[in-house]
Amino acid sequence: MPLAELVRLLCLSALWGASFLFMRIVSPDLGPAWTTESRVLLAGLALLGWQMASAAPPDWPKWRQHWRALMLIGIFNTALPFALLAFAALTLPVGYLAILNATAPMFGTLIGLVWLKESLTRRKLGAAVLGVMGVALVVRLGPVEPKPEVLLACAASVVAAMSYGWAANYLKRLAGSVPLGKMVAGTQLAAALAVVPLLPWMPVRAVPGWTSVGAALGLALGCTALAYVIYFRLVRTIGPTRTLTVTLLVPMFALLWGALFLDEVITGRMALGCFVVLVATWLFVSGQEAPRKSP
Repeated sequence: MPLAELVRLLCLSALWGASFLFMRIVSPDLGPAWTTESRVLLAGLALLGWQMASAAPPDWPKWRQHWRALMLIGIFNTALPFALLAFAALTLPVGYLAILNATAPMFGTLIGLVWLKESLTRRKLGAAVLGVMGVALVVRLGPVEPKPEVLLACAASVVAAMSYGWAANYLKRLAGSVPLGKMVAGTQLAAALAVVPLLPWMPVRAVPGWTSVGAALGLALGCTALAYVIYFRLVRTIGPTRTLTVTLLVPMFALLWGALFLDEVITGRMALGCFVVLVATWLFVSGQEAPRKSP
């Protein structure tokens, strides 16, 4: 891999790892719905502005032609998982969020077995069992006591990973028919539209301070808009399989950011659970061609 692309891959991993840190900061003030809305709306507008200023402006006819796909991708690949992770961030440390989210490729493969009639190999079966064991280790043996609210937050994180897995298979079905790289701004704006009905029922929890405002901007502009630009460039230059290795790096960066900025504890047992999840993820992604999306 060229050095420049390796640097971009590490930058993407660092950005997506930081997204869990920023959600942990923003969610207690804005709440899950407004955290998600600010993230996707600002990211969508930034991506739209970037595309309009570039040599490849948005293809409005294709946006209208594929509006159903944009809405489904926006909901299941963005709005739903972002909202669930923002909810989980009210309770869980950054490391928990990232490690549980790293199971998305596993769920993507398992959903593909049923939906796309893909074959179940011993490798995939072993990886699935290993992934479940890793999640159990993280939930039961980490530094957070497994109280009901913690288990509910963990369940929300797992459902978010399942949503990413469903979206990955939906993207497989759309491969070649929808130019997603040119329509990613549309998926973010569609997600923003999908979250609007939740806003009156999930109001802002507290007046955000400058730290929360900065974290919200970093989440939207850095961890989402800029990350997508880097992501699609990597898919184009090094291919989806190599780009998918970002899945293995994101939890490492998330654990690092949580320890550095929030003084979160990383126990040996939690690190063991993280290692087991990442091994299971590697067993999946080393044989996959479809890229996974952001937290």
